Amino acid sequence: MIFDPATDKPQDECGVFGIYSPQPQDLAWMTYLGLFALQHRGQEAAGICVSNGEKLHVEKDLGLVTQVFTPERMASFSLPDARVGIGHVRYSTTGSNLRFNAQPLNTRTNKGILGFAHNGNFVNALEVRAEMLEEGALFQTTNDSEVMLNLIARESGKDLVEAAAHAMQRLKGGYACVLMSRTQLIGFRDPNGVRPLVLGQREDGAYVLASEPCALYAVGARLLRDVQPGELVSIDEQGLHSLMVEPAQPTPCSFEWIYFARSDSRLDGVDVHESRVRMGEQLAREKPVEADVVVPVPDSGIGAAIGYARESGIPFDYGLYKNPYAGRTFIAPTQEARELKVKMKLSPTSAIHGKRVVLVDDSIVRGTTSRQIVNLLREAGATEVHFRVSSPPITHPCFYGIDTAARKELVASTHSVDEIRELIGADTLAFISEGGLREAIGGQGLCGACFTGDYPAGVPLLNDVDKLALEG
Repeated sequence: MIFDPATDKPQDECGVFGIYSPQPQDLAWMTYLGLFALQHRGQEAAGICVSNGEKLHVEKDLGLVTQVFTPERMASFSLPDARVGIGHVRYSTTGSNLRFNAQPLNTRTNKGILGFAHNGNFVNALEVRAEMLEEGALFQTTNDSEVMLNLIARESGKDLVEAAAHAMQRLKGGYACVLMSRTQLIGFRDPNGVRPLVLGQREDGAYVLASEPCALYAVGARLLRDVQPGELVSIDEQGLHSLMVEPAQPTPCSFEWIYFARSDSRLDGVDVHESRVRMGEQLAREKPVEADVVVPVPDSGIGAAIGYARESGIPFDYGLYKNPYAGRTFIAPTQEARELKVKMKLSPTSAIHGKRVVLVDDSIVRGTTSRQIVNLLREAGATEVHFRVSSPPITHPCFYGIDTAARKELVASTHSVDEIRELIGADTLAFISEGGLREAIGGQGLCGACFTGDYPAGVPLLNDVDKLALEG
């Protein structure tokens, strides 16, 4: 869970997309549309790989989907008769943001050329990589995706499905992956289902895999189901096949519903927007306050603010305007510039002047931006600011693809709630309880390692607790 120092938000992880078509068609364009729908999951790099059964073409680079895949670059694919395609949008969890780390990755094997992309982290990737280096393996990148791809490629005596299943058993952690050969598409998900992966189908019979349903809808596919934790699905000219590689132990990432997933998504049977509204309702029951208006921090606080207003009876209003052109690609080099970026991105409206405000946000990481937002409201005439947060305090790093900064930089790991309240300048501050969050999301098993330090899919064996050395 890397935070953006300019917004003090956990950063999105990565997004994956895959499509297999029984009829030849322009899958580069289809994949582009799917990646565009997943842009919120990664803004540093984008890549597409397609094959028509004979040729395989990959294009990838740093930048947003629209920046990487210009009309000229899309025309260069020249594979209007493709049958298989995968794509990836990337936000690096640790390490450097370099072009050679962009995905999909490709390698030549005895199974032909393979393409691979993944979302998440393998917690034992360092150990497996060290073993493979001792055996003479070569690595071209610094990301853990290449460890998985190498494991698959080295299984010379197995077919592609068997090789991928064996690699799933070797690598542990939270992940969702798409893998392709010239004639086959494979998707698989970790046994805990930490990272999401859904399966859909178009009317023309094409199967689609994606991190979220919004990417299915973007290419005209309907949602069939979630890929189950521990499941591998493969698609070829014989159709769809399923293999349970590991027993399911579902603990999906709670932050998918709190913040990461698009509000129009439905993951593991739970509607994202509705769950966020329930978080706000639960917050109002747990932490009521007398106030005049409920204001969200846009956009991620909107659902919870609606719920808080609905349960409390306090009117909801947009007290902060979000500039839609203040993109995530802007990098502020100094603290002063980062503070100015907050003002460039958010500005108060007249809805808060002379009012006691309940300000609702999804999380507090370091508290720096929260403080600036509270100051914005006070400068605009808010008489009181009561901060309500729809996640519990973030006290531990995450090793499953949304890698945190050092634990010491997480304000809740070193400060009490009242100390955080004083730091951000709010009149009151309250977080949803862990039990309340689970109830709001549906009561199912969830990964809340960043709140509790309980890691259901394991932790890195070689680590300094705060950072993974490889990246997803």
